[in-house]
Amino acid sequence: MRGPFNLWRLIRTGATFERTGAMQVVLQAMNAPQRLRLAARVLGWPFKFLGLKGDPALPPLTRALTALGPAYIKFGESLATRPDVVGQELADQLRYLQDKLPPFPRAKALEMIAAELERPVAEVFSEVSEPVAAASIAQVHSAIRADTGAKVAVKVLRPDVERAFRTDIDAFYFAAGVIEFLLPKTRRLRPLDVITHFESVVDGELDLRLEAASAAEFAANTENDAGFSVPRPIWGLSSRRVMTLGWAEGMPMGDNAALDSFGIDRNELGVRVLTLFLRHALRDGFFHGDMHQGNLKVTETGEIIALDFGIMGRIDSFTRRAYAEILFGFIRKDYRRVAEVHFEAGYVPPDRDMDEFARALRSVGEPIFGMDARHISMARLLAYLFEVTERFGMETRTELILLQRTMVVVEGVARSLNPEINMWHVAKPVVEEYIRESIGPKALARDLGQTARILTRFGPHLPRLVEEALIAQANRQPRNAASAPRSPLAWAALGGGLVGLGVVIGALL
Repeated sequence: MRGPFNLWRLIRTGATFERTGAMQVVLQAMNAPQRLRLAARVLGWPFKFLGLKGDPALPPLTRALTALGPAYIKFGESLATRPDVVGQELADQLRYLQDKLPPFPRAKALEMIAAELERPVAEVFSEVSEPVAAASIAQVHSAIRADTGAKVAVKVLRPDVERAFRTDIDAFYFAAGVIEFLLPKTRRLRPLDVITHFESVVDGELDLRLEAASAAEFAANTENDAGFSVPRPIWGLSSRRVMTLGWAEGMPMGDNAALDSFGIDRNELGVRVLTLFLRHALRDGFFHGDMHQGNLKVTETGEIIALDFGIMGRIDSFTRRAYAEILFGFIRKDYRRVAEVHFEAGYVPPDRDMDEFARALRSVGEPIFGMDARHISMARLLAYLFEVTERFGMETRTELILLQRTMVVVEGVARSLNPEINMWHVAKPVVEEYIRESIGPKALARDLGQTARILTRFGPHLPRLVEEALIAQANRQPRNAASAPRSPLAWAALGGGLVGLGVVIGALL
C-alpha cells in the first residue's frame, strides 16, 4: 500500500505549493517561461484544495515547506544560502527555516530530557530556559548544570520527527523510481542512490549520540585552527534524543548589521569561512556538511563558532587528491589535466574522448574567470555543467554529493558576507598547500610508511603463508624432481616473506 500513499503524498506536495502560492514563486525564481507558469497554474488549480494551508503569516515558499514537514524544510535551509540562485529576497525569507521555526512546548522537552537521561531534570539542571532556537529536527534550550553551575546548550529532538522523516523519504524513493522509469536518461544521475545517501545522512542526524561523536572529532581536528571553535559535548548528559554541549555565545553569521556594528571585517570573515571549509575537507577529510548561517555564530572578536554536527562529511585520501587536482586544474586553467583526473578517477567512462571532454570543461570554466563575481550566475553554471556531464555519460558520485552541496552552501554564505568574493582566488592558496603536502616526495614517503605499518600488522601471518606456499609447491612436484627449480609462485612467496620480515624489523627499530 506504500505506492498509493506515496503518490498521494506527491500530489499533496504539488497541491500545497499551488495553494500557498509557492509554485509561482519557484517558477519565477527559476526564470521559467511564461507559458510554463500558465500551464502550472491551469494544471494545479483543480487540485489546490488538496494542499496543506500552512501558516498564512509566512511568505509563500516558507509557508509551503514548513507545512510539508522536516525533509522539505531541510531543502529550504540549503536554498537560503544561495541568493545568487533564488534571489536575495527569497533567500532572506528562507533563513526563517534555519533556526526560527515554531518550537514545541518546553514541558514536552523536559519530559523527554528526564526520560532520556533517566533522572529527574532537577537533579541534572538547576534551570532550563524556553527554546532559544528551533529548526527542522530539533530545538535548543540553554540550561545551568546543577553540579557545576556552568551554562550549557541542551538539544532535544522534535517529538515523532523520526516517523515524519520516514514518511517523506518513502515518498522521495517513490518519486525517484518514477523518474527513472519515465525518464531513462536520468538513470546516470542515480536518483535512487542519491535518496539512499540522503537517508543515511538523515539517519545520522536523528541519533544525537552520533552527533556528539562528530562534535568531539571535529573539535579535536580543528583545535589549532585560528579564529574557529567547536563546543565540546558533555557525554554524561547526552543520549539518543538529547545532547548537551558547552554554551557558545555569538551573533548569527547572517546578521550583517550586527557584524558591522562590532566592526568585524565581513570580507575577511567570508574568506575565512571558505578557507576553513576547504582545509577541513582536504586536510582532514572530515568536514561540516551543513554550514549555513543558522549553524555559524560569530563572537564580538570575530571568531567563528560552528554548531549542529548532525550532518558531517567524510572523504578518503584518494578522493581528496582527485578533488584537489580538479580544483587546482580549474584554478590554473589546465583543463587537460582536469579531464585526465576525471578519467583516472573513473568519473568519466573510458570510451569517451578526453580531448573533447577537456574542451567542454574549458567552455564551463573560461566564462567564470575575469568576470565580476556579482554577475556570475551559479544557477546557469550548474545547468551547463549538467549538460556536459550528460553528454559524456558521467554518473552521479554519491560519495561526493555532500561535498559538492556543502561547497555551494559555503560559497553562498561567503557571498552573503561579501557579494564580490571570488571563490577561486580564495581556494588557490589552500589547494596549492594541499597539493604540496599530498602529491610529491613527502607524500610518497608518508604513503610508504602507511603501507609498512599495514604490513607489520600481518607480520605474524607471513611465516605460515610462506610455509603453506612451499608445501603446496612441493606436493605438486614429482618425487624425482626434488632438485628442480622452484616455480615463480614459490619464489614470490619466499621473497614476500623476507620483505615482510624486513619491514617488521624496520618498524620495530
